[in-house]
Amino acid sequence: MGCLVSTPKDSGGNRRRPGSIGEVSVYVPGLRIPKPVDFAQSLGDYLSKSIVERLSALRTRIVVMASQEGPTISRTKRKSATQHGGSTLADLQQALEDYLPVLLGLVKDGSHLQYKVQFVWVNQEDDAEETVMSNTWYEVLSVLHLMATLLLAQANLLLLPRTSSDGYQPKVSEESRRASVDIFLKAAGYLDCAVRNVLPQLSAELRRNLPVDLAEGVLRALCLQALGQGVDIQLGMAIDSTKATLAVKRRLACEMVKYWQQAQDNIMNLLLANGWGEKHRLYVKWKYVEAKAAAYYYHGMILDEGNTEKSHGMAVAALQAADEYFKESKKLCDAFNAATPLSRNPPLWGTMKYLYEKIPKDTSSKVRINRDLYTYERIMEIAPTLPDFALALKPDEYQLPPVDPSWRSENVNGFKLAQTMSKGDK
Repeated sequence: MGCLVSTPKDSGGNRRRPGSIGEVSVYVPGLRIPKPVDFAQSLGDYLSKSIVERLSALRTRIVVMASQEGPTISRTKRKSATQHGGSTLADLQQALEDYLPVLLGLVKDGSHLQYKVQFVWVNQEDDAEETVMSNTWYEVLSVLHLMATLLLAQANLLLLPRTSSDGYQPKVSEESRRASVDIFLKAAGYLDCAVRNVLPQLSAELRRNLPVDLAEGVLRALCLQALGQGVDIQLGMAIDSTKATLAVKRRLACEMVKYWQQAQDNIMNLLLANGWGEKHRLYVKWKYVEAKAAAYYYHGMILDEGNTEKSHGMAVAALQAADEYFKESKKLCDAFNAATPLSRNPPLWGTMKYLYEKIPKDTSSKVRINRDLYTYERIMEIAPTLPDFALALKPDEYQLPPVDPSWRSENVNGFKLAQTMSKGDK
């Protein structure tokens, strides 16, 4: 149950897209924006005035904040990242968290109330400008997606390099890096919950008619993207640590490849469009290739520690593969930044700052040293297979909150009334 209305992209002009989003450390898809809903008209005959007014007030707060701040949240500048951006994200996140337990009262015990309200959201990655569904689970799904998106925006703010107190080149503090990993896991938890616990509540027909922003493949890809970027941060911290071995760095790099490969597998066949969608696809492809450059580099360095002709040959092949992926990643990075809305790279830091220096240098050095020992034909024609490691980083365990206590007493009759009327309608 639950009717569906999708508005063509040229009908209303509700989508407001920035021409440029500034520096990007973490890709943040365009925010889906909720449009006003009249709870009184839909629920006035079934629920007490207090519950209806509370639902209205909580959602109106979100509509106002998201409409005003949504188009600017993706536009980031290091100068303002710690001033207004963080508080705006936190306030909107809190508004969503306050709304969700009250909203879930509409689906309590399978109540027919879940089909009474038409929820409207403006899409970003879908061809249809907005999607309307008379199903509360669609609203819950949209809320979780927005909560995850806001966390990705928060992580992006944390991971934009800032000028250090010593006056040297901009960098990201260890505190910000550690905090960002926690944020990535939390965002992944919201998305994982959306896939496991919310999508199954919708009929197969409604799931097919969801905007691509909320398609299962996109939700899974965003979850894997968050985990992949969490591992990227861990690898950067391992590179900075004198205690981390090459084996530890290789493992992290290989895990990063698997996360990004799975993310790409989930979105490669989806109809991502309208700027944000194409930019999303390019970002995942870029990060996947970049991760492979890192993994082959560390695999090659470990192979080079072997004492056999075969291990040296494999090391050269791995480093050459790393260099090719590195060159390809730079081209994909340029394509991502050139896709609308335009973006640019922040100053290099972390994993890629190190590898931008090391991959070309070490590849050139190893190939030159071994050139007299091994002919090109004896170097493996294809790169050696990367080791397969189990993925260690998992999404946070997030469960939907319990229904707000305000539903317990006077509104019980409202549920019974709604259920009685629904039986009568049949």
